[in-house]
Amino acid sequence: MQQKIADDFDLRILHELRADARITNNELAERIGLSPSPCLRRVRRLEETGVIRGYTTLVDPAAFGWSMVAIATIRLSRQNEDEIVMFEDAIRGWEEVLECHLVTGSRDYVLKVVTGSLEQYERFIKEKIARLKCVASIETSFVMNTIKERRL
Repeated sequence: MQQKIADDFDLRILHELRADARITNNELAERIGLSPSPCLRRVRRLEETGVIRGYTTLVDPAAFGWSMVAIATIRLSRQNEDEIVMFEDAIRGWEEVLECHLVTGSRDYVLKVVTGSLEQYERFIKEKIARLKCVASIETSFVMNTIKERRL
């Protein structure tokens, strides 16, 4: 089995790309102390092995009119495969849901949800979450301020 992160050069590549994914290969190679060709081969290997899963743009939610962030915890009525599949398939299609995590404890899922207002959030709950027959309960906390937000 091939080791995904081979050495300190790989770690430095990941560190630099986390800080600026738009960096050119030549600049990246210079910063980590390699020539461009081996640097590019390493980046490609990290992509192929799934260490680098993709590249994205972080957009201010307000640009979409999303000013409210909610953390919703969901408990399913039963934890059988049909209900899990039903819930997860529905969640994947909803633009309001930025993140969905299967968790341990008294709840089954934790969702990070964005909307433009409390009224829109209420509509999201009533028209989407609550209509799923597999959902037993929903508990929501609203984010007042984000102290730290970091992507790997």
